[in-house]
Amino acid sequence: MTVPLDARSTNPRTGGASFPLRNRIVRAVWNVTWRSMGIWTPIPLFGWRRFLLRLFGAKIAAEARVYPGVEIWAPANLRMESWSCLARGVKCYSMAMITLDKFALVSQGAHLCAGTHDIDDPDFQLRAAPILIGENAWVAAEAFVGPGVAMGEGAVLGARGVLFKDLQKMEVAVGNPARVVRMRTLRLQTQ
Repeated sequence: MTVPLDARSTNPRTGGASFPLRNRIVRAVWNVTWRSMGIWTPIPLFGWRRFLLRLFGAKIAAEARVYPGVEIWAPANLRMESWSCLARGVKCYSMAMITLDKFALVSQGAHLCAGTHDIDDPDFQLRAAPILIGENAWVAAEAFVGPGVAMGEGAVLGARGVLFKDLQKMEVAVGNPARVVRMRTLRLQTQ
């Protein structure tokens, strides 16, 4: 993970950089590559999209699925375990590591946002913190997961929910801000 630059010295509020030059160049090359050869490809080409992501540093299991239309800020900060899935239109703002454990599902249009700003800092310092989507967890359609959040095994964030706090194993949360409404009763198979 590349650490954001000190906002006091670079002043991003007036156009200064938040990340080092090398990071910005790699992301520019990534964006050209992904937009020209990956984001638009037909659904069955999961292997091709995995190949492109791995080329830029992502750690992706052979069975993981990245659908067309997924946007990934920095592939080197993405890890996907077996049978995890990023559905069409997911946005991975991977300023810090984003991890999807086995069978984790992120549905259409959801946002995984691993970066924010310190609103109390006059320089608006960028802050990045990892996101973990646990085994068999589900981020439903158009939901938002903020920086530093961990969703436990089997946890669910309902459609359009906004999550800024951890969810424990099998908790189901909905709303903005997300609140736990019940426990999931999914019978998980141990492998």
